[in-house]
Amino acid sequence: MRWIWIDRFVEFLPGRRAKALKNVTLAEEYLHDHWGPFPIMPASLMIEGMAQTAGILVGQARGFKEKVILAKIARAEFTDIVTPGDQIGYEAEIDSVSAEAAATKGIVTKNGQPIGQVDLMFSHIDQNLAGTRFPKENFVFTGQFERLIAPFLESADA
Repeated sequence: MRWIWIDRFVEFLPGRRAKALKNVTLAEEYLHDHWGPFPIMPASLMIEGMAQTAGILVGQARGFKEKVILAKIARAEFTDIVTPGDQIGYEAEIDSVSAEAAATKGIVTKNGQPIGQVDLMFSHIDQNLAGTRFPKENFVFTGQFERLIAPFLESADA
């Protein structure tokens, strides 16, 4: 099973920036195991939500030809907690991109207010792990991710 930590994109400017949202609800099983009577969204999952948002942005910038994986968390700082009923926003911007890697900067919001910064580095593994064999198909960018940004790409083509 693959967990998607974003619900939808609200902005997607190819090669530049993206904004995604995640609604946090008690219907999500992982919350029942995290702080029992006072469930909160784990910071690690907010980092993963930003990694998915920024990773899709980076992947699309190179036409989804690369297998993009998270290589480094350069910075992850949070100033508040997120609880069920809150909406998380992920605002990712490409800082740099090359054949081998990419760097992004990101802001995490809670109900529209900034609560964190997550800066990430991604590796294009086909370019960086010479001699390592990977499956031919792109196991990172599945149809699930591509469907999330399809409306933005269709409107850009029109």
